[in-house]
Amino acid sequence: MPNKNIQWYKVLNNTADLPEGRVTSVTAGHTGICLAHFEGKFCALDNKCPHQGGPLGEGSIENGLLRCPWHGWDYHPCSGKAPGYDDGVDTFPVEVRDDAVYVGVEEEIPHKETITDVMVETMINWGIDTVFGMVGHSNLGLADAMRRQEEKGNMKFYGIRHEGAGAFAASAYGKLTGKPAACFAIAGPGSTNMFTGLWDAKVDRAPILALTGQVASQVVGTGNFQEVDLVRAFSTVAEFNHRVLGNSKHAELMTLAIKHAIINRDVSHLTFPDEMQEMSAPENSAAQTPEGRISPFQIAPPRESVDKAIDMLCKAERPVIIVGHGARFSMDAIIELAEQINAPVMTTFKGKGQISDMHPLGCGVLGRSGTPIASWFMNESDLLLVFGASFSNHTGITDHKPTIQVDFDPLALSKFHKIDAPVWGEISVTVEIFRKELEGKTNTVDQRPEIVKRWELWRAEKNNRLKDDHGKGVSSIAIFNAMNELAPDNAVMCVDVGNNAYSFGRYYESKQNTFLMSGYLGSIGFALPASIGAWTAVGDSRPVVAVAGDGGFCQYLADLTTVVKYKMPIKIILLNNSELGKISKEQRAGEFEVWATSLHNPNFADFANSCGAFGIRVEKKEEVHAAMEKIFAHNGPALLEVITDVELI
Repeated sequence: MPNKNIQWYKVLNNTADLPEGRVTSVTAGHTGICLAHFEGKFCALDNKCPHQGGPLGEGSIENGLLRCPWHGWDYHPCSGKAPGYDDGVDTFPVEVRDDAVYVGVEEEIPHKETITDVMVETMINWGIDTVFGMVGHSNLGLADAMRRQEEKGNMKFYGIRHEGAGAFAASAYGKLTGKPAACFAIAGPGSTNMFTGLWDAKVDRAPILALTGQVASQVVGTGNFQEVDLVRAFSTVAEFNHRVLGNSKHAELMTLAIKHAIINRDVSHLTFPDEMQEMSAPENSAAQTPEGRISPFQIAPPRESVDKAIDMLCKAERPVIIVGHGARFSMDAIIELAEQINAPVMTTFKGKGQISDMHPLGCGVLGRSGTPIASWFMNESDLLLVFGASFSNHTGITDHKPTIQVDFDPLALSKFHKIDAPVWGEISVTVEIFRKELEGKTNTVDQRPEIVKRWELWRAEKNNRLKDDHGKGVSSIAIFNAMNELAPDNAVMCVDVGNNAYSFGRYYESKQNTFLMSGYLGSIGFALPASIGAWTAVGDSRPVVAVAGDGGFCQYLADLTTVVKYKMPIKIILLNNSELGKISKEQRAGEFEVWATSLHNPNFADFANSCGAFGIRVEKKEEVHAAMEKIFAHNGPALLEVITDVELI
């Protein structure tokens, strides 16, 4: 090895750290070294066995020879030769200086741009600068390209504890911002773990990019270790789904994946075979940008649809507006329209908080998780004006009223039944057209005094329910009543699935909150990973709160350590009734025996404290307010565990 190109690295602080007759794995720069102490001297070999890549530093010296731990091949510990054979492993110079051991390796060649460098830079140019995932053996080249971009300050990678949590976090990020984040996994089980979170994004129309490692192309289809045909596996969930090859148009492939995710509000998936992740980028390769590759979305509806909708609105005396999750980025314009035509505004459960319950026209949530206020005004109306909602049976939007439905997606229009006036157009553009054309033409009843009265009746009913106490734990309404007083007005609220969610939708009164949930998929376990995704989107500009039951929280319990690791000041309100209460309720409703719904739980507050968060556990109603006050005041991640009565929801 030419001395002029040698760089020396300390690999052992003291010779006593490696006894005679032993070997160990060390690193000199980026070079893996098997360091041996044999016959009174220190020797350095390439750490990779040339046959299967086994780590020789994990082997042992037997009868004067170093044995590979993977397949038993023998090498001399200092010369690297295999006795009786022509093969062997490379050696490196070693020096002992003041009892420390140094190994010399050739000066590293400067990094040459790779295919994955070009693709990751393209991804960042398109605005995807947040990635949730796990680094592993089949995605190391792609991970290294991300590392280089993170070191430049161009992206942030969050190492999660379960790939499903990473997909949920990316889904929540897309729901909150309308922009995709990426989730990232190894081949095989790491990739299949992401499926639930990807389906959550797909059915709730959140853009998301899934990036997966893959085993080498030559063994795809052979039953190799962790080999799953990921293109076939992702074909049901991913609207754009491709394997990246050495001869692909790499920047273009990434551009198309992101365009499909953004435009169709869907899942895009790219899988990267192991061997091509470190390939040098072809000459003249360049990362792409969105310039000239995507158009504005402000599409106006057809004139015929507008005319019919305007005619119906001009005739209405008691119109109401129903908004779903799809209208979340157009609410300022919708509220102005509501004020113009005196229309009460109610939301689907997914749309909770899109209008404040403190607004004079706000009527809360419609449907199973809703308020009697919303249902009353829908029933008293003579016209429904629906924005960004698809009439899920959980919402309970009647199909017996004259209805105008506005949506950016033509397939969402009249999805479940005939609509009187389906209007295809971008929501904010359509609302502005409605406002201009309705000026001075409507003759509607001012329903604000009735809204005040209905809220008074509902709050009186809630106060009566607060008195309920069976001596078996705290009621859900007591928890959400405390949250009404203490939760930050502008918090992003991430809610799980189950009775905790129904109670939250019914009893919590929104201010300037934003709510995230697993809507159409209804996946348990959403709240905690969603809060991670939400925090990465808003940072310290807004508080983030996760509301979960014990069943849902346990699904991704380990990712509380992720919250602590990245110092995310997320507040978790955990309702613990030691039961899958919603399932028990469904079993009773179906006239089945209640079976297999009881849970054995840890002390979640103690668990939170052991992770480095701040945890409090309360068992009595009178303890809730003070404990919650401490949780929200804590400067860092915190969890409030409340022992609840499964019957008082």
